[in-house]
Amino acid sequence: MTPDASPLANGDGSEDRRRRLAAVLRQVRLLEIRSRHLVTEVLAGQYSSAFRGRGVEFADVREYAPGDDVRTIDWRVTARMDTAYVRRYVEERELTVIFLIDYSASAAFGSRVRTKEELATEVCAVLAMTAVRSNDRVGAVLFTDRVEKFILPKRGKRHALRIIRELLAFQPHGTRTDLAMALDFVNRVLRRRAVVFVVSDWIAADYQQPLEDLARRHDAVAIQLVDARERELPAVGLLTLRDPETGRSRTIDASSRAVAEQLRRRATAFDAALERSLRREGVGHIRLQTDRSYVTSLLSYFQAREHGRRR
Repeated sequence: MTPDASPLANGDGSEDRRRRLAAVLRQVRLLEIRSRHLVTEVLAGQYSSAFRGRGVEFADVREYAPGDDVRTIDWRVTARMDTAYVRRYVEERELTVIFLIDYSASAAFGSRVRTKEELATEVCAVLAMTAVRSNDRVGAVLFTDRVEKFILPKRGKRHALRIIRELLAFQPHGTRTDLAMALDFVNRVLRRRAVVFVVSDWIAADYQQPLEDLARRHDAVAIQLVDARERELPAVGLLTLRDPETGRSRTIDASSRAVAEQLRRRATAFDAALERSLRREGVGHIRLQTDRSYVTSLLSYFQAREHGRRR
């Protein structure tokens, strides 16, 4: 795994590779066009309100005026000028935003509008473009059962488009999920506080401690990707299901009410356990479905987050 290594940077000159690159660039352009309206007219203001900078930074001093907070008086300047001066501050807006994206084999599943991988790419593209519009630095970590790619955070639209291109072109080597390892990696490489979007179906084990460490040091948000067919099967009789990460398979009677009820209960229990875990660690939670628009869910989360901040 090499930071900033691009799968398209060292082409072999083949016609297939050129066609693939052209297709990726077309997809990048489509995503840019699709995200432009969302960013400029829908999400930008809500994002800026929901995610603040690290605090405030000193701007300058001015003469004291009645009603100013006496705690802001700059006593050194006051002593030199023989009249009271107060310090002025401005909000430090700049953030570092990291997308930690699960590319295990289960991400390739999608039964209707899009796969979980495609949903992750589109959501991260929109959030990346929104972040750079606020002059935030954006980076990404792509993982399976290993960290497969680390894109260092930088500012600017060009860098955001580069991240989108990488997500569209990426071909993972691993198939399984090691969320704990990926969280540990982010905890090691991020020196300063950042906003970390963890984009996954969250079907993983033993990640509680590194998640706790992440939430203690950073502003963590879990984006849970869900497909309806993982929770409700069509009544088609005998059906063979295969786990894409382990390769194991089993045959069930999809027409059985008992089987359908068991699947529903397991999904409900999984969601409830995940919500409890995230709430306990102070991690934000956005659940997105592959067959539904993600815009409403993002806006609802941003608004709820800003409302909670103001309370």
